[in-house]
Formats: sequence, C-alpha cells, structure tokens
Amino acid sequence: MATKVHMEALSPTMEEGQVVKWLKGEGDAVAQGDILAEIETDKATMELVARGEGALRKILVGEGGTAPVGDVIAVIAPEGEDIAALLEGLGGDGAGAPQAADGGAAAGASADPALASAEPEAPAAAAATPTGRVKASPLAKRLAGELGVDIAAVPGTGPGGRIVKRDIEMAAEAAAAAAAPAVAPDPPAVTPVVPPGEEFADVPLSQMRKTVARRLTESLGPVPHFFLTVDMDMTRALAARARVNEILAAQGAKASVNDLVIKATAAALVRHPECNAWWQGSAIRRFSRVHMGVAVAIPDGLITPVVRDAHAKGLAQIGAEVREMAGRAREKKLQPHEYTGSTFSISNLGMFGIEEFTAVINPPEAGIIAVGAVEERPVAVKGEVVVQPRMRITMSCDHRVIDGAQGSRFLATLRSFLEEPAAILI
Repeated sequence: MATKVHMEALSPTMEEGQVVKWLKGEGDAVAQGDILAEIETDKATMELVARGEGALRKILVGEGGTAPVGDVIAVIAPEGEDIAALLEGLGGDGAGAPQAADGGAAAGASADPALASAEPEAPAAAAATPTGRVKASPLAKRLAGELGVDIAAVPGTGPGGRIVKRDIEMAAEAAAAAAAPAVAPDPPAVTPVVPPGEEFADVPLSQMRKTVARRLTESLGPVPHFFLTVDMDMTRALAARARVNEILAAQGAKASVNDLVIKATAAALVRHPECNAWWQGSAIRRFSRVHMGVAVAIPDGLITPVVRDAHAKGLAQIGAEVREMAGRAREKKLQPHEYTGSTFSISNLGMFGIEEFTAVINPPEAGIIAVGAVEERPVAVKGEVVVQPRMRITMSCDHRVIDGAQGSRFLATLRSFLEEPAAILI
C-alpha cells in the first residue's frame, strides 16, 4: 500500500520546510524508520524518517524546494504497485524530475515528530470537520481559552485528528520560540556576495529568517513595550570573575561576563517572580523556576537556546551549557526542547562595543534585558571623579505584565548582585 510522505512539523513553530538533501533516491528501498531526507526548519536542520516501507517511488519536492507543513513531498510504495492515480491526485505526472512544491493537498502534521503520521489517514491541520467545526475535547477547548491559543490553528494528534490537551499545551509552549534581536559571543560573519558587475544581489530568505520576521512583527506591534535602563559599577564583578577563572583554570574551563550576568539575572528573578512571567491573555503565569533564553546569532538569523533552571546552576555549568548549545545552534543541531520554554531572555551586544540598546520581547515572555559593553568611564564618587568599569543594562517590559515600579525593583536587585556578587549567595 502506498504511503504519502508529508512535510512534518519538525519544530513547534515550523510552518514550512526546505528539503536540504534527499538521503534516499527514487527507486531506493525504504524500511520504516529509515532517514529519508534532511529538512531545514525555522530553527534547525532535522531528519525526516519514513513512516512506511517499500521503495521511494516518487520525489515531489527536490533539494532546495520548500513545502508547507502537511504537504506531500514524496511517495513510498511497493515495487510494481500502480501509483499513477495517486500522483495525479497530488498534481504529479508520475514521470517528471523532482520539483519544488508551491503548494499541495494540505494534510496536517503533529507538532511532535514522533506523533506526526505520514500515512494517507494523517489528521488534517486544525482538525476541522466538513461543517467547519473544530474537533477538540472539552478540556482542550477550555485550556485553549485560558492560554489564549487559537484552537483553529492547532493540529490535532488525538483519535481521528481530534485536538487534545497536549496539543494545546504544545501550541502555547511554542510561542516561546526565539525572536530576540541580540547576539551571543563570537557569531560568524555573513556577507552577501554581489556578482562582479552587478549592482545588487537578492538573498533568498531562509526558513529561520522568515520566522524571525514574523515573530518580531507579532511582538513589537501587539506587545506594549516600555524600557528601563540602569548603569552599574562592574569593578567587583570583574574581580569575582577573575577569581572564579583562577579556580576553573585547573578544570580547563572559564566564566565570561555574560555567564555572570545570566547567573545574577536568574537570582534576581527568583526574588521578583512578577518579572519571570508569561502573558497568557486571560491570566499572567508566574514561574518559580528560571529558564533563561540566551540570544545567539547564526548565519540565517537568531535563536535563543534555553539554560534551564539557571538560578540553580553555577557559573561553570552555565558557561559550558551556553557555549555547547551556541555551537550546535550554529550547526542547526538544536532540538526543539532546547530553544523553547524560556521564562525570560538575555541579549548581549557588549562584545561588539555596543554601549546601550533595546531588545524586542520574545512572547509570551514579559521581559528581556539588553546587555551593553563594560567600558572604563569617569564617574563622580563622593565628590571626586574616578574611572570605573561601567555597564548599562536596558530591560524591555511588557506593560500588561510588568509595571514600571516592578521592573525598577528587579533592576535594582540585579544591579546590587552585579556590583556585589557575594550578595547572590545570601
């Protein structure tokens, strides 16, 4: 029996995918679970596995082609089975070369790759009935209302494509995907090449750049931002970092200023849970644990790997996790759970000499801080002008969740922790 190979939702926020490479060619034998292709999602390059067995009879989307989630991109069937009628129904001719799909029969796919079916009976996106009514459990409908999730846009993974509780929870968590305008240390430089003699070159949008553009529009427009800036003395923070690095040197590790900022921010958020929160439409969700999103620049855009339970980790562990995940982010090897679910985010442009900037909030989070460079600046101390290493941090706040006084108190605590790191231990 023929099996349609759908473009699966390989990340929670994926709306379309690009075929990077087919690992099976037309005519190759396929067993269930074999890796068919590498697919570029909005955040990473993932593997598409076979949900049927037989032979790869037809590739409908060639390498470099894109297709919306749910579209059929290939057909698996036993040798000798007539698939002409199936291909005709999909708009294929059964004989032509692989081509990039501009559209197709939009069958749905689960946000969980393990649940997404490639069989002909795959549940349709939004689990709509012929009458237009969305098929969902009563609990899923109630939860969607509480979390502000558009249930009509949620793929169902329950029996017959029915939307169930886990589908709503995944859709709500997916909103935490990265779109913060900031860069982590040492991003690779990318310079579009203009052919000799040409005035310009159009660079096609990657799947990540498309998502960044959409997410920024969703944030800066609907979310009522306001900004708070503090300037702080980093003398003791730099001295503490130097002492920590003396200890870590024996382990071949080190801590950066950014690691110290992450730790101090997480500790401050524990003191101020009103800032460690999500806007949920009908409620504000405050978290007792701090999952810190750290913005990283990669060639195609931005992604925010998440340091989970950052408040409970030391500088060495935070630094190791950030560097390891940043490296895999640039290789597009992060898994969806590694860049979703953050409760607050940090953007740092200090390594580029940027003194001060503002960052765009990553919904549904209520806040993000933008970290500037540590610079020697003259300041007045007890009537005398002295030179100190100073750093500015600007907090972007969602005014629906955080008021000016709440944000100011949080920043005051954060500044106290960075000006006297020993206070974090109290």
